[in-house]
Amino acid sequence: MAKYTDAKCRICRREGCKLFLKGDRCFSEKCAQERRPYAPGQHGRARKKVSEYAVQLREKQKTRRTYGILERQFRGYFEKAEMQKGVTGTNLLVILERRLDNVVYRLGFANSRNQARQLVRHGIFTLNGHKVTIPSLQVKVGDTIEVPEKNRKIPVLAEAQEVIARRGCPGWLESDGAAFKGTVKALPQRDDIQFPVNEQLIVELYSK
Repeated sequence: MAKYTDAKCRICRREGCKLFLKGDRCFSEKCAQERRPYAPGQHGRARKKVSEYAVQLREKQKTRRTYGILERQFRGYFEKAEMQKGVTGTNLLVILERRLDNVVYRLGFANSRNQARQLVRHGIFTLNGHKVTIPSLQVKVGDTIEVPEKNRKIPVLAEAQEVIARRGCPGWLESDGAAFKGTVKALPQRDDIQFPVNEQLIVELYSK
């Protein structure tokens, strides 16, 4: 499986905005996007003429990298969103938000989506009382995500709980940090997705 091994801060600088790939570091003065708000590389500061296609591509890449998904899987999500009723772009974002690794991150059990993905793969969480190891699972209304008693001493879980106070928990989720438990109260709506993305540009790109 393909894996990005370079510095994650370069991704944020390339996309021109914070993608919060480094967890707590993104909220500190060490954030590379704050210190060097231009694209990485020798010609990062150069002015470039940007085409319509380039704008659409950057929006797609920004969204895909935010959720840590490879191109093939992202395209599959788009096709699934296209077949659903409603607005395709909104459907796509809702599908991405409902991924188990994203929900774990949103609940405050991980500092970043990448860390959440690792924790899920290691079987740290249960979904409705059953051990799960698949980060891409789609959660449903009423689902309960919990950390079993034997896994609650993992240091990263305690550290992540401190970060959730700054990041906040979306309204469609309910987090109980003391009990290491979270519940899906409703399906996410477009207003619940706070990071800056113009999903219509992604729809236009894939519709070419």
